[in-house]
Amino acid sequence: MVRAEWRDVGRTDTGWQSEGGRRGEGQQEMLWGQRPTQLRAMAVEFPQVHGHPNRLPFEGVLTLVDIASDKAPSGSRGHRVLLTRAAVEAALPSLLGMAVDYKAGWDGHDARQKCGIITSAEVDGQRLVVGGYLFARDFPELEAKVQTEGLMGMSYELADAHVADMGAAVWTLTRATFTGAAILLREKAAYRSTSFRLKRPVQAAAAETVRQALRRA
Repeated sequence: MVRAEWRDVGRTDTGWQSEGGRRGEGQQEMLWGQRPTQLRAMAVEFPQVHGHPNRLPFEGVLTLVDIASDKAPSGSRGHRVLLTRAAVEAALPSLLGMAVDYKAGWDGHDARQKCGIITSAEVDGQRLVVGGYLFARDFPELEAKVQTEGLMGMSYELADAHVADMGAAVWTLTRATFTGAAILLREKAAYRSTSFRLKRPVQAAAAETVRQALRRA
């Protein structure tokens, strides 16, 4: 059996929400006293199309779980933030089908510059790992930039984020909805331990191995 406790939530003008608001001022948040299962991984299966020119597989670490950000993300009023494991696991379904975007200069977000899609999400230890496809044919400039190992990172985009205590130095997010993610320079991300890399199709990787062997012969 799942037990639920209802608690009033007050809304701020930034879209972040704080637990414990006065009754009637905001929304209600359901805080689960017990969950029957823990959601750790989800994926959407797409039909395989070998050699698809507009599907370039990627994987990345979107954020860290139960660890405060290295710096304040946009919209947090200068506060570093911490996503709880419960919040991340509850929000996993909201990641699937969301877009990845990039901004000229690779230093932030541009939600209108959507260049790919997220098809999988998994909590692996303290990392939230995502995978999906870039639209390589539509954005040919992406592949050359992001294939440099260790250069790129990721940053999440949220809506309806609930903050346990807005007076705290570090905002603890107890609930949120993922609305997308950005690819950017790792040094520009709120979490510097994020990552982004291309996952080359097995056929392409095998062909490259053969080519390298022939060069050495």
